[in-house]
Amino acid sequence: MEKREELYRGKAKSVYKTDDADRLILLFRNDTSAFDGKRIEQLDRKGMVNNKFNAFIMQKLEEAGVPTQFDRLLGDNEALVKKLEMIPVECVVRNYAAGSLVKRLGVEEGLQLSPSTFELFLKDDAKGDPFINESHVIAFGWASAENLATMKALSLKVNEVLSKLFDDAGLLLVDFKLEFGLFHGQIVLGDEFSPDGCRLWDKETRKKMDKDRFRQGLGDVIEAYEEVAARLGVPL
Repeated sequence: MEKREELYRGKAKSVYKTDDADRLILLFRNDTSAFDGKRIEQLDRKGMVNNKFNAFIMQKLEEAGVPTQFDRLLGDNEALVKKLEMIPVECVVRNYAAGSLVKRLGVEEGLQLSPSTFELFLKDDAKGDPFINESHVIAFGWASAENLATMKALSLKVNEVLSKLFDDAGLLLVDFKLEFGLFHGQIVLGDEFSPDGCRLWDKETRKKMDKDRFRQGLGDVIEAYEEVAARLGVPL
């Protein structure tokens, strides 16, 4: 697989074209950002950890029947993925109250949500990724009603599979965001699943094991990521 020019450079990953029109290469960088890119730092080993963590999770989801963008690892920091037509909507599933939900509603952090909630946000850093609803998605043509229903069903399936996976590792899957795209007309899970895009707490101590350690200045960010990977059995 020939790696060609950079197609897109995000806050933590770069996307490269290949000699296959249906495949891209994702480069996971050590850049770590928060607050819509207003704070960026380099954290050693972060790109490698997230790349291998994402590969492990995506393979688990594929085994459970969730179609994903991931094809295979190419190295410590690179993965081969399907080229998707990305949908500019973030799907967020919450099992416990944290982050923006606490700020918006004034509820106590850590409150267990029953049932889990499903939320939608427009993927637009310049606008602060605003909270939207299903009517907005359909009315503005960001996704069809049928595709949105599939995205919701797959998000809840991901929650079912990963909540158990993390629970078995002594962790609470507090919340997470997903992005989807179309591959030859089929809705497919894209982007990545790593501690950058979810919240994970230790079941016993409620110690934060995700990017909130970076956002809140708690330190030991990559050490926490590596501990989560070790508990899951992710080969680093």
